[in-house]
Amino acid sequence: MMSGIVGHYLGIVVTPWKVIGFIGALMFAARWLVQASATRRAGRPTIPRSFWIISLVGSAMVTGYFIWGKNDAVGVLTNLLPAAVSLYNLVLDIRTSRAVTDA
Repeated sequence: MMSGIVGHYLGIVVTPWKVIGFIGALMFAARWLVQASATRRAGRPTIPRSFWIISLVGSAMVTGYFIWGKNDAVGVLTNLLPAAVSLYNLVLDIRTSRAVTDA
């Protein structure tokens, strides 16, 4: 099912895993639009929690593509470090917001 061909577009063979990889890459890039919007609203540089969540989801999708769709260890490794940093920052954001709420 996931190894079939969805179609050919602009000379690119599109598979289900490639679609997942493209969507993940778009999500990973779109997180900067979320950050820019939050900064504009706040009037100062800020990174909202949704930035880290979108980072994790996009990274997971792209990593899935590299694991099952392409079998590319380099792609997997280049996505694991940013995912680990995003997870760390998300956990810190949750902890600090709880500490402020509990205080």
